Amino acid sequence: MVREATSNGLRYERVRVVDTPLSDYNRWGLAVARHNIAAGEDIRYLVREGAQDAGLPHRDYWLFDSRKLVIMNYDEEDRFAGGDIIDDNSEIVQHNYWRDVAWHYALRRDSFATKEQPHRC
Repeated sequence: MVREATSNGLRYERVRVVDTPLSDYNRWGLAVARHNIAAGEDIRYLVREGAQDAGLPHRDYWLFDSRKLVIMNYDEEDRFAGGDIIDDNSEIVQHNYWRDVAWHYALRRDSFATKEQPHRC
C-alpha cells in the first residue's frame, strides 16, 4: 500500500517519539521500520526528552494531509483505547506546528538505529 501510494506521489511521513532505553516493542518497531522505508515511507525518531525540551505535547496523534487530526487515547495499561477526530481548525494548526517541530529535531531511522541500537537493528 505504501509503495503504491508513494509511487503515485503521495507522502508517508512519521516521527516516533520514544523513551530510552527502548522497550522491546520500540526495538521491534525500529527493526521493522526499514521495510516501510524501503516502500517509500520516511520514518524518523525523537527521544522523549528532546521532544519535551522542544515543547512538544505528551500525546500521540495522527495528521492526515495536514487537515484531519486524530488524537490517540490509551488506557492505564498503555493499551490503545480509540481515537478522537478533532475538527477544530486552531487545534489542527497547532498540531501541524508540533509536527513540523518534531520533524526538525528527529533523526532518520538509520541514523537513530546506529546511534541508539547499533547491535540490534
